[in-house]
Amino acid sequence: MALQIGIVGLPNVGKSTLFKALTKKQVDCANYPFCTIDPNVGVVAVPDERLQKLADFSKTKKIVPATIEFVDIAGLVKGASQGEGLGNKFLSHIRETDAIAEVVRIFEDPNIIHVESRINPLSDIEVINTELILADLDSVTKQIERAQRNTRTGNKDAILELGALTKIQDALKKGILASSIEFSEAEKPFIKSFGLLTIKPILYVLNKKSGAVNLDEINDERYVKLIEFFEKNGNIWTTVDAKIEQELNELSEEEKIEYKKELGVKDDGGINQLIHKGYELLGLITYFTTGETETRAWTIPKNSAAPRAGRAIHSDFEEKFIRAEVIFWQDLLNTGSFAAARDKGLLRTEGKEYIVKDGDVMEFKV
Repeated sequence: MALQIGIVGLPNVGKSTLFKALTKKQVDCANYPFCTIDPNVGVVAVPDERLQKLADFSKTKKIVPATIEFVDIAGLVKGASQGEGLGNKFLSHIRETDAIAEVVRIFEDPNIIHVESRINPLSDIEVINTELILADLDSVTKQIERAQRNTRTGNKDAILELGALTKIQDALKKGILASSIEFSEAEKPFIKSFGLLTIKPILYVLNKKSGAVNLDEINDERYVKLIEFFEKNGNIWTTVDAKIEQELNELSEEEKIEYKKELGVKDDGGINQLIHKGYELLGLITYFTTGETETRAWTIPKNSAAPRAGRAIHSDFEEKFIRAEVIFWQDLLNTGSFAAARDKGLLRTEGKEYIVKDGDVMEFKV
């Protein structure tokens, strides 16, 4: 399941540094706007301690983690929807992703240029989201003109499509993201075809900097207002020091531990938390297959039935699904073997209606 999260934000807020920390790929991170022109793409493993424990249990020869693709997209500026900066090109790159990681700078450092010459994270978000809204408004207005022509024949689908587009247009004019709109069941099938930027889920990434003045650490009013905004709108956010995370990736495991102690960096935050938040943002869960040859994490949408889960392995597993043997990963480890788990009734046979849970270990019968 190749899902992409686009890393966006104003120029020079740490997007490429974050991307490098995520993927360990060498990208240009110079201290000036528009450093990134073409998007870099990196495949990132989803950290999951369960995978290694299952691999140890099965004495596995090969481990395959779940992955997410991150795309480093060049900075947006005010007027991007009208082609300012490299706006139109960047907007097209965002359009191809499944979700957005919006990087917001929450540190003050006179040695690092800010394109707006001030640090105000909530204002930065308003600039970016406004450009996404304006781009969508232009697109939706054109689609409405087409839909209006199609409704003249009395086509019911065209009428439903026009209704959905009009609803979106009204919301966008009020500065509301399309992701905040409630659509009827009849309207939902049309939404994906509209190609909206503002329908994509957003993870806000608050980038701080060790040694600088960090707004969260001094409980600055700008930070307080930012968190109030997130809580009011039900947003998902996480905090990361992209530069520190990048430096950590260049160290051995022993050096990482010592460096984290020196800096007071906790293991429950940073890049790993960001990746997990991205997974959550996309509405994904993980199930496992395990054996001597391979232990693998499979990515599926939440609330997937067993046949749909089988599709992650191969389409035949969905089409020819008969049943699946299922056990929760911790139950398997606790019992010590599949045979012991079966004797205790923890290894179950499930049919087509079974809804797969995060952490299930499965074997499909086709």
